[in-house]
Order: sequence, then structure tokens, then C-alpha cells
Amino acid sequence: MTEIVLHDIDQVLVDRIKRVADTRGWTLPRTLLHLLEQGLHVYEGDGSVHFDSSENDVLEAALAALQDIPDDGGFAMIGKLPSDEPDA
Repeated sequence: MTEIVLHDIDQVLVDRIKRVADTRGWTLPRTLLHLLEQGLHVYEGDGSVHFDSSENDVLEAALAALQDIPDDGGFAMIGKLPSDEPDA
């Protein structure tokens, strides 16, 4: 494998890379390789997120289940802003 040497890297970037390595339990070379591979996938593609078929099926099922939740005026209001209209 080719050795990659990076010069003049901002310390904040170095710290971020080390945090990823520590969190994942990876060595710095493995972390850099993974980050480069993932970054290339983003730049080589159109930047959109793509799911494989099993992930897509699960997401569609979850969205369908959420659509079946009745509008109960309580739980369904979580995260919604109150109306500015006065009560009639």
C-alpha cells in the first residue's frame, strides 16, 4: 500500500481525525483510509444519500407506520407551533 504523508494540517483537523480514531477504536492510518474512502464516495457521486434495498424498505415501513398515527390533539402536537388563531 502507498504511504501517504500530510504536511501542514490544521490542528483542529488533526484532533477531529484522532477523535474518530478513538471513538471507533481504529489506528490513525485505518481512520485516514476510511475517511478518504468515504469522502471520495461523496465527491464522486451526486452528493445525495442512497439506501440499499433493505434500508429503503425499512424506512418506507417506518414512514407508513407514522402516517397511521391518529391526530389525537396531544401526542400528535409534539413539536408543532401553536396556532395564532383565537379559539372560537
